[in-house]
Amino acid sequence: MKKIIVAIDFSDCSINALEHAITIADKAKADILMVWAKKPDNTKDILLIEPENLLEEVKKRFEELIKKYKIGFKNGKLEYKIRKGKIYKEIVKEAEESGAFMIAAGTHGASGFEEFWAGSNANKIVSASKVPIITIRGGIDIDRKLSKIVMPIDSTLETRQKVSFTSILAKLFNAEIYILAVYTTNIKAVQSRVDRYANQIIEHLEEEGIKYHLDSIRTDNLTNATIQYAEKIDANLISIMTEQEKTTANLWLGPYAAQMVNHSPIPVLSIHSKQMSISLAR
Repeated sequence: MKKIIVAIDFSDCSINALEHAITIADKAKADILMVWAKKPDNTKDILLIEPENLLEEVKKRFEELIKKYKIGFKNGKLEYKIRKGKIYKEIVKEAEESGAFMIAAGTHGASGFEEFWAGSNANKIVSASKVPIITIRGGIDIDRKLSKIVMPIDSTLETRQKVSFTSILAKLFNAEIYILAVYTTNIKAVQSRVDRYANQIIEHLEEEGIKYHLDSIRTDNLTNATIQYAEKIDANLISIMTEQEKTTANLWLGPYAAQMVNHSPIPVLSIHSKQMSISLAR
């Protein structure tokens, strides 16, 4: 059975991630496995429970989540697992061991809540995961049924690798893909390469019968431009590669994927280059 791993720390943002994952899993006829990882030391958890009572409290909260969400989850099972170790490593390990096709995780973004593990670990999960991962910031109230997916396209070879998995999600929800050709330079040869990649993607989407739109933009800040465009069209997912163009305007903010995870008010689907998109048909 297909499976989605959801990183849970019982914060609002991790519950938000769970709700989005359930919507996708229900369409994909996949199971949900919620994963909580016990830190290797004895420091207090986000739940602020004494260490000797922590595991019982975690089990209780998981059972409450299952009771609450299983009623509306018709096409899969909702289960949980408790692991021990560094949180991001355990989430990634579980995804690999269980053959999951996707991970969902909440993030507090750039809010500075370092005591909440989701905030500091979401980027680590994105960096380490071999499967696509959707990250969702806390406090984001957005339609969970995908209807508009933004897919920024740049001049890197890897930029097209996100098309396969993004197309799978689009077909599940009959969503429209908004191709955003992003020019980060005035060099015509580079812009032409972006246009060529965009046209190749259009051919693929037409073959798959997926509705699409094509827009273009010239910017020095890929992150801000993508977010602003997604907000303008009222998108509910942004699909990116973790490896995108780096420009002088955004280098100091850190890796592109980290910028998107931390700052996007819209859920972000991050895909690593050279990873094979896993078919949901198996």
